[in-house]
Amino acid sequence: MPSPTAHPAPTPSVLNFANRQWRVRRPKPFVLVIEGEVDQDGSEPSDYLHDQLLLPEWREAFYQLVDATGLVACLNVHTEHPTYRDVRGRSSKGRLSQGEYYHHDGCTGPVKPRFVEIRCPIQPQTRGVATAIAPHHDVVKAMVQMLPAELAATAALAEQDMRPDTIASMDYAALDHLQGLITRTVRKKLNAEGARNYFRQVDVAANAYFEPWALGESRFIANANSGTSRNSTMQHRRAYQAPHTGGVANGHLVKRWTNEELLLPGQVVNQALIAALCSEEGDEPGDVDRAEACYLGAH
Repeated sequence: MPSPTAHPAPTPSVLNFANRQWRVRRPKPFVLVIEGEVDQDGSEPSDYLHDQLLLPEWREAFYQLVDATGLVACLNVHTEHPTYRDVRGRSSKGRLSQGEYYHHDGCTGPVKPRFVEIRCPIQPQTRGVATAIAPHHDVVKAMVQMLPAELAATAALAEQDMRPDTIASMDYAALDHLQGLITRTVRKKLNAEGARNYFRQVDVAANAYFEPWALGESRFIANANSGTSRNSTMQHRRAYQAPHTGGVANGHLVKRWTNEELLLPGQVVNQALIAALCSEEGDEPGDVDRAEACYLGAH
């Protein structure tokens, strides 16, 4: 079972951004954690995300930081900004939720959000379920590496070229195709806990970031971006790090597609795009087919 506390966190350093200095650390090459301002101890409530980092004059520069990094996590953000919505989708002991498979947001549509911001609000109950995040290429490589031999031999996968060198050279469309085939095979051939155990192994093999959620933490996950690094596009999933037995109280998460929803003066939200993205989350009965096409098809 992965242990997010197996190694001590790197010593914090300083990032100069938005005319301020920020305490940061890099627990993984694709992760930047912002702990707060250098001259602030975090004891006073602060919405530095909206009051500073996402101000109109700095917003695009911050977005480019997410593009280039992969995952930017902002700790100890106290906010009640109205743009967040509850994360949809449920898990049960007998069936994986769609969000337990590695995915991008906006899988089925021609336009994907630039990144997704997932947030753990300040609340009485802590969040015990992890969110695993890793670069798309690394995820697919790990899914192949950890695939049981009997699944790799199925008709859907036996003719696929799944050598590491081939995967390393795949473009995102090819990765999506192969990943969809593997995910559907795992879903069909393994029971719920068998599939969860498989993805726990994938988390480790992909060197995924699954540090426990802190109350007041926002994570900006590059989803479809213009980063120059081939590893700057991430995938994420809801990740139970122990057998899922149900009935355990957990803090809730909220989310938004910040680039598409937190707009500058004069800009208008594309409501059709937002409605399509929301429908993929599959919480309503009429959304199930679309959600499964998203999470189990091309990613």
